[in-house]
Amino acid sequence: MFEFLKSIQLDLMLVLSGISAATAFFMALTKTMDRERKFYLILTNIFSVVLLLSDRAAYLYRGDTSAFGYLMVRVSNFMVYAMVLFILWAFNHYVRDIYVDETGLKTVPFRLRLIDYLIITGVILLIISQYTGLYYTFDATNHYQRSQGYVIGMLIPLAVLLLQLSVVIQYHKHLRKSLIASLILFTTMPLVAGVLQLKFYGLSLINITTGFLSTMLYLFALRDMNQTVDRARKIEIDYLKKETEETRRLFTQTAEALASAIDAKDKYTKGHSSRVAEYSRKIAELAGKNQQECDEIYYAALLHDVGKIGISRSILTKDGKLTEEEYEEIKQHPVIGAQILSSISESPYLSIGAQSHHERYDGRGYPSGLKGNDIPEIARIIAVADAYDAMTSKRSYRDAVPQQVVREEFVKCTGTQFDPEFANIMLHLIDLDSEYQMKEKEEVKELSGKSELVCKQYRTSVSEGIVVTDEKTNIKLTSTPDAGYSPEHAMPSIILFDSLDARIHEDEKNAQRLNYFEYAEFRFDGTFVCKGARKIQPQVKKNENFEMISKSISYNVEAVKIKDHVLIRILSDMARIEFIVALPDSARWAYMGLTGENCHITNVSIDREEGSVPADYIPRIAEEISYINVPAGDLPNIQSDGYRSAATDGILLGNNLTVTFHSMSLPTARLVWHCPYISLFSSDDGKVGGPNFHEYALIRIDGENWDSDDYATNDFRINKLSDNYDWNAWKELNKKGIDCSVNIKHKGNTVTLKTENAGIEITNITTIKDGSPYVYVALTGDQCAITNIRVKDS
Repeated sequence: MFEFLKSIQLDLMLVLSGISAATAFFMALTKTMDRERKFYLILTNIFSVVLLLSDRAAYLYRGDTSAFGYLMVRVSNFMVYAMVLFILWAFNHYVRDIYVDETGLKTVPFRLRLIDYLIITGVILLIISQYTGLYYTFDATNHYQRSQGYVIGMLIPLAVLLLQLSVVIQYHKHLRKSLIASLILFTTMPLVAGVLQLKFYGLSLINITTGFLSTMLYLFALRDMNQTVDRARKIEIDYLKKETEETRRLFTQTAEALASAIDAKDKYTKGHSSRVAEYSRKIAELAGKNQQECDEIYYAALLHDVGKIGISRSILTKDGKLTEEEYEEIKQHPVIGAQILSSISESPYLSIGAQSHHERYDGRGYPSGLKGNDIPEIARIIAVADAYDAMTSKRSYRDAVPQQVVREEFVKCTGTQFDPEFANIMLHLIDLDSEYQMKEKEEVKELSGKSELVCKQYRTSVSEGIVVTDEKTNIKLTSTPDAGYSPEHAMPSIILFDSLDARIHEDEKNAQRLNYFEYAEFRFDGTFVCKGARKIQPQVKKNENFEMISKSISYNVEAVKIKDHVLIRILSDMARIEFIVALPDSARWAYMGLTGENCHITNVSIDREEGSVPADYIPRIAEEISYINVPAGDLPNIQSDGYRSAATDGILLGNNLTVTFHSMSLPTARLVWHCPYISLFSSDDGKVGGPNFHEYALIRIDGENWDSDDYATNDFRINKLSDNYDWNAWKELNKKGIDCSVNIKHKGNTVTLKTENAGIEITNITTIKDGSPYVYVALTGDQCAITNIRVKDS
């Protein structure tokens, strides 16, 4: 095989040089590749062309003793050695460019910088060898002969390749696979060829391999470029989809906000537009409309009453019968609505719905007296939905009309007031609604003004957070599984979590920004998934005598939180389920998000009992997280998990009182005011919040003050020891712990308080107005532990 290669290597060199030249040409025409990276790839291929042609000339003219042969042999051999070094130099800068762009690191590895010096050294030695014969010599017949220093000429390229290979291996995780493959091939194949060339003298394996790999570098780079372009195109498409979805969401939110503002003019029409939009969508779906048409009908219905903005509130909210003049004014709201919405030229269907939703099928409607199919189809659908919601909603003069009466009204008015097709669809919807769920319901704030939740895939529909406190929260709801699902596989769930905005966040950036933390998920069959909770103790007692008569199941949920423990009870005819949850600490809040899977949750009501449950209401299943289990000073240590959730007993002020203590912000603390507070007050029992409690001042050691306008005046002064105070450093210092000292002087009705902590000097002069003879000071705070409290009175 090697003899065969030897016989064709000159032709192979010529072909490969042509391919390298063509590659360099096409590469120069490429516009999408990084400019610097393309430049070094072009150089690599140009140097490969020179290398292959020089090597070929060296073979062709060896043994030629003519003057021209003498010159060609020496020039070509010199160029062979030089081009190998130049190719490695160009490839090294190609690797450096990849490294900087792909890894995101700013400093080029020392090994890649060292390679440039090795190549310079190699060039210098090559020039020296021309005069000393260090690498090679020529005999009398003009034949090339290796010298003892030939190994040095081989070692430098070998060292360069090994250094490049080590960098590629170290940072391979930062590189795409297509790039890794090309870099590893270029650094390993010449090494293999070099080893073989030492054995098979007269065969230019290194040069042929290098020429071949120079072209392959471009092909790999081209493939990587195409993949990058494809990824960019996909990102762009995804971005456009996301932008479209966000635009649609913004449009929906704007439309819903406008509809809510319209409905809010009359307390008896609150939620009317939203319900009409939902009913209209259902009618459109059953009428066989496509998704776009259903969406258009939904939005048109959502804004159908926008013209009421121009109608007097006194007319809209009038309890009795309207006068003829008032009725004529109310009949103008479709015209006003059409004028308002006609400016949205990209959505002409909006003004159509507003203009014609009070037209009647028999032509006796308003404002234009249109008849039959002359009435736009959107308006005919909205007219049915609008009338249905008017009958099924409570008004000042009546309750919601019974479902059977509503049905009779639609039967009676089909073909006169209503389009027969859409009226029949509404009759079908009424027949399907055996439990009369399609009507105005009591609002539930956590469900965005509705009392129902439609759950398809798990967690696609989730309520806002229902806060859990030491006052028992009671939730009642009914769950109906979707068609084709049994109650065991379609039921509600609760997500227990904490976040700054009391909402569940699936997006990682929003979750981080809003301190979202999920404790656990609880299904209404007694199963659960523990996420951030320390421990969960379930107790499930099934009712063995329960028989499923109706698919709908009613549930009562009880929830309460005491410090770092939460109790959730789920009661139904099927089972009694109880979860005791040990939270990571007492400082976090707890919210419940109501969700489910393949079910329709309705009749939701949320009530909170007045008064806190007893401290031992929840059996403890994990030890309390405490940061005050250290020796106490003159007063017991306190841990305030929330805003002023704990306080020391009051210290009666003498003439000159000094209070020292150690403070540490809790791990959950994230704000500047998560620190100790100092309370000046009076009460009958000397306790914060005691009988006849009057607070004269509340001073935070971060430099904030709360005055008591009724009982005292405060002259508050703060001095920061630095003009550019670093509050992040302040927070970190408080988390590590600081020692604080507070000096309080009391004379007559004046209390002077001074303290200096972490570069903040505070002076507060309180003048007490209620003449209390006994004034106390107490320590409290927000998300902090206060220990080693010492009191010195002089």
